[in-house]
Amino acid sequence: MCYIAEGRSGACDRYANDNGNLVRLDPLTILESRRDAAGSEGSVVPFLEREWDGDIVPGPETFVTAIGAGTTYPDYKPAPFIVASQVDGVDMVTVVTEGIFSYCGVKLKIDTDRHLGDECAVVRSDGEAIGHVTTSEYGSQMLSLGGVHHLTGGSKKEGRVTCATMLALCNGETADLTIDGGADLTVQAGKAPVINGALEERMRVGCGSATVGMFAAQWKDLVDEVVVVDDHITGVMSEHQAGKVIGWEPTGIKINGRRSTPGRYFQVAEPGTGWGGTNLTDPLAIIGPFNGKVARPGLSLLMVSTTGEHSAYYELDEELTPVQMDMPDRLLPSVHRIEENCEPALTSILFMAGAGGSLRSGVTEHPVGLTRSVQNSLTYVSCGGAPVYTWPGGGITFMADVTRLPRNAFGYVPTPALVAPLEFTMRAEDYRSLGGHMDYVMPLGDALKGKTGRQNDHILKGRRSISSSSGNPWPAGSDNYPWRKFTE
Repeated sequence: MCYIAEGRSGACDRYANDNGNLVRLDPLTILESRRDAAGSEGSVVPFLEREWDGDIVPGPETFVTAIGAGTTYPDYKPAPFIVASQVDGVDMVTVVTEGIFSYCGVKLKIDTDRHLGDECAVVRSDGEAIGHVTTSEYGSQMLSLGGVHHLTGGSKKEGRVTCATMLALCNGETADLTIDGGADLTVQAGKAPVINGALEERMRVGCGSATVGMFAAQWKDLVDEVVVVDDHITGVMSEHQAGKVIGWEPTGIKINGRRSTPGRYFQVAEPGTGWGGTNLTDPLAIIGPFNGKVARPGLSLLMVSTTGEHSAYYELDEELTPVQMDMPDRLLPSVHRIEENCEPALTSILFMAGAGGSLRSGVTEHPVGLTRSVQNSLTYVSCGGAPVYTWPGGGITFMADVTRLPRNAFGYVPTPALVAPLEFTMRAEDYRSLGGHMDYVMPLGDALKGKTGRQNDHILKGRRSISSSSGNPWPAGSDNYPWRKFTE
């Protein structure tokens, strides 16, 4: 129901009016996969970007993605492309459509020990609330952005900013975020996060207890005590089971925190951006008085963070007070080894959405049949040719790693809502049995020649060159289905 003037594009920048013809501006993306002589999966070979000329013939494995295909909306209309192909001697059908998602969001996994914000703290972009901090995971802080309440349940500006931020993140661009009472972030899928203006380099090797366990043998006989400072579980070598097993002697150390099991301490400090994700700038703040019956002058102490970013060496004076000294050469390799065993810090972004009425009715006249077919693994779901994780339970709720899609695979509409590609691939016999739109199925060769089904009210611009992850499974491959083992 949009009005687009002659020679102009619409508000979503997806369609244009060309002499009265509705033109989909983004070219349709087609994947071709080649296999090497041994039969293993090769790289994805893209077509060059150009107008339709009808000279492309289907190769041994060619897949029409939903990128640039158009949508099923309004609901009654079959999907823009319903393509028949043959894979490993099996007749297959792929239903291709772009989906308009008001019910969608993005999940961010940010590899850092630094405290970004309290759980449930509001995440903002351009001053607007677009999500919140959720429960942290091992060595990572997690954000949940978007969702229908931010897209359509708030002010118009909140919806626009939420949509624009998610679109940027899904298309591999940067986004600047602020967290109420917490950090300022610059994030981008597949890149290290920038936290309060500083580029994060490493993800922790493990919690403090795990670090003690991993490196206990390497510290034996080099230092009398090791404390690995961590916001979650601070490890103390002489008390830890790893130290006990290899014969570590008691040191009389006292840690200011809540003792869990031996050598493991919770809540040694408040969360922050200092040592091990705490607010500490001086790690000695967590050390209480040493037990004079056990400790002795000259006792050596190494304190280190879970990334090796912070480290310090101390020896006890005559009053059993730790005095900082230069790091001995004998301990430098172990600190560097912690750094070497830390993986690079990255920002991972998952697009998450629920495939609702328009999508399912574009596939079949019996929408619940599609849901059940997906749940039973008879229908394989892909997003721009990339694999997805489909949540169990009702509906078709899926997640996709945006770095496994071609760049700029996502779009938007002014609702506001995101537009994402989605493909459903199954055996032709399964498509027929779930009530598919069999009268609209076209051969793959016709689709590659630029033909569109009679259900389409738009014409296509052309193709584009893409770069797709060679690690993606082939969307139409029979390995994706449980019936393969019965046909071999």
